[in-house]
Amino acid sequence: MKKFFVAALAACTLFVTSCGGGAGSDPKATLIAFFEAMGKKDFAGAKKLATKDSDAMFSLMETAAKMGKDKEKNDMDFDKSKMEFGEAKVEGDKATVAVKDKASGESTNFVLRKEDGSWKVAFNKSSMMEMGLEKAKEKGLENMDADKLEEGLDKLKNLNTDSLQKAISESMKALDTVSKALEKLKQ
Repeated sequence: MKKFFVAALAACTLFVTSCGGGAGSDPKATLIAFFEAMGKKDFAGAKKLATKDSDAMFSLMETAAKMGKDKEKNDMDFDKSKMEFGEAKVEGDKATVAVKDKASGESTNFVLRKEDGSWKVAFNKSSMMEMGLEKAKEKGLENMDADKLEEGLDKLKNLNTDSLQKAISESMKALDTVSKALEKLKQ
């Protein structure tokens, strides 16, 4: 009987420790799960892994996905098989995880925040702006005006998505026409 209790205790310990490293409890696991959801265009699933203030970015992504003609190109942005995920650097309720694109070698630091006891991807305006400014500095564009970037993002947030969808659709038609004309010139 004593052996049974020892075996049961060992099994419970193993179960608890193996379940503890999932999305929410670990920043890196959360970010990987986020990439998996975004790669599948599962915005509802990705939204569960993001901070509460990330709703506006998801609205933009959903609109862009609905209008996108080239599905394969869009999927590559969050294709986790083409990425290398670094180890999480945790500083209190904030964590960063470097994600490296295997093909280009480009690396981007994704920010996660602890919210209601779980790690969530900060996929909001300020985090995206922070990532953009970091990339600009890497490219030697130190003099980028953060206020102008924020102003532009505010305009995007207040943009009527129906008119945006119509404008993008018309632009895609125009690009198709130009592309066909260029193909004719090549022949």
